[in-house]
Amino acid sequence: MPIKYARKLTGRKRSRETNRQLGVMLAFVAGAINAGGFLAVKQYTSHMTGLVSSVADNLVLGAYDLVLSACGGLLSFLLGAACSAVMVNYSRRRHTHSEYAYPLLLEAFLLLCFGILGARLAVIDGLFVPLTVMLLCFIMGLQNAVITKLSNAEIRTTHLTGIITDIGIELGKLIYWNHSDPQHRQKVAANLPRLKILSLLALSFLTGGLAGALGFNHLGYIATVPLAVLLITLASIPAVDDVAFLVHRHTRR
Repeated sequence: MPIKYARKLTGRKRSRETNRQLGVMLAFVAGAINAGGFLAVKQYTSHMTGLVSSVADNLVLGAYDLVLSACGGLLSFLLGAACSAVMVNYSRRRHTHSEYAYPLLLEAFLLLCFGILGARLAVIDGLFVPLTVMLLCFIMGLQNAVITKLSNAEIRTTHLTGIITDIGIELGKLIYWNHSDPQHRQKVAANLPRLKILSLLALSFLTGGLAGALGFNHLGYIATVPLAVLLITLASIPAVDDVAFLVHRHTRR
């Protein structure tokens, strides 16, 4: 990947176009983690709506062990999002190049841990939920928060409910019949660029899911390592820029 392109994708200076390009790539990663992770832990780790619903259902059914398990996943996702916010805000206040790269590098590191140690972690029970589930939920929260912050909440990558809803809204506008109106009311028109990026995000998530499921089915936990390498490739250039700046400042003293 060209250095200048990687710097634009994950560096401090942002544009709507680079936000969308990064969003499509991260949607692929999220789809792969979510689908491959399901084969590993038998649970979708980005679906917080389902986890909250399972808390309500299992409270009524008296399955308190499952309630605690769902709460463990929710807490891990929440902590991942909080961790991402802390890292972004810390970097933002210090005007570093790696404002958005650090959370992605942490995600890459955790994916490497999952890929290399996942089989061992799977047999270790956490407080309420297996460590593999907690790890994947943390990763999903981490990623969703960073793309939310850098795009000003325009893009989400770890779940599709909002994306599919917005696609439906734009399709409804697209097929709406604007008949002649003597009062000259404003025409209903679809936002085609928005429809395009929403469709790309959904397609990228699906493609990532297929890749993740196939990879885990054939390779096991190690299938997450290429995803980690992709994230490192995306995020390493701003981190190197920060290191180079620190070295330059130190040598000038």
